[in-house]
Amino acid sequence: MVRHVILWKLKEMPDAEKAAVKAGIKEGLEGLAGKIPGLLDVRVYTDALPSSANADLMLDTTFTDAAALKGYSTHPAHVAVADGKVRPYTAVRTCLDFNV
Repeated sequence: MVRHVILWKLKEMPDAEKAAVKAGIKEGLEGLAGKIPGLLDVRVYTDALPSSANADLMLDTTFTDAAALKGYSTHPAHVAVADGKVRPYTAVRTCLDFNV
């Protein structure tokens, strides 16, 4: 299996707007469950503890293998969420993919 983890720092915006953007990202990405071949688990975490965290939210996904992860990256349902709900609001994106 392969884990695909992304941390995002969002662009500066009012707190209420940021909360709405985070909720939209969570709904969009978690809504991909069962729609993409090889995607076993998808979770978005939006409520970071008030610590020294330097990210606003995290995507944690599990795939059957690297080929499934590659297919996810270009799958139309994923691209629609990424282009519509994530990329317009992202200042910094950090990604880590690894075998489990």
